[in-house]
Amino acid sequence: MALVQIQLTHGLADGEYGLSIDDIVYSYYGNRNNSLLENKLHGSMKPMATDDERDQIIQWIHSGASSEAYENTGIKQIFEAKCIICHNAGAGGTIPDYSNFQEIKDRALVDTGASISSLARVSHIHLFGIAFIFMFVGLVFSLASGVPKLLKVTVISMPYIFLLVDIAAWWLTKLHPNFAWFVIIAGGAMAMSFGFMWIVSMYEMWILPRFRVDTRDALLDE
Repeated sequence: MALVQIQLTHGLADGEYGLSIDDIVYSYYGNRNNSLLENKLHGSMKPMATDDERDQIIQWIHSGASSEAYENTGIKQIFEAKCIICHNAGAGGTIPDYSNFQEIKDRALVDTGASISSLARVSHIHLFGIAFIFMFVGLVFSLASGVPKLLKVTVISMPYIFLLVDIAAWWLTKLHPNFAWFVIIAGGAMAMSFGFMWIVSMYEMWILPRFRVDTRDALLDE
């Protein structure tokens, strides 16, 4: 489910399936060659409109995104039919309300990536939510009897260290796109440490007891 969420939120930022460095850059730093609205039409929102509708909206953006053209050239009708169904005042969260023209106008400007308020909100959620997940998995893994203590301490500590690196890299990528590599490295390190703890824990709980009784003390034996 986490992989699906990443694909839907970041994986289509460059208009192609699969997570790439460009997806990270566009998500946090932005694609400053185009507007946010245009980037969305080429990326995650591409399936929501026909090619002709996308071309009309992009042409309207390039011509200045005026309210007069919005009302008189059919752009408003496209938004009402394809966008406002989800992007409305009742959507909540950070979803913009496209029933308000100013919300559309603001997103027809240069794409500077995630906003400061959005980064603060997501950082808060990740710091507490993911840290709790790693705490419970780490607690189970700490009872594994076949892992040396030094390795156990290292693996349990890794997710927290790289969680901080990951979140710091979001903010740094907002300032410079080269920091996007740290987002991928930190995310990969968290995934590997989680995978190692989960596999070892499942093995010792469900597979090892079928072959022999393990009498080692998980907390005292090396």
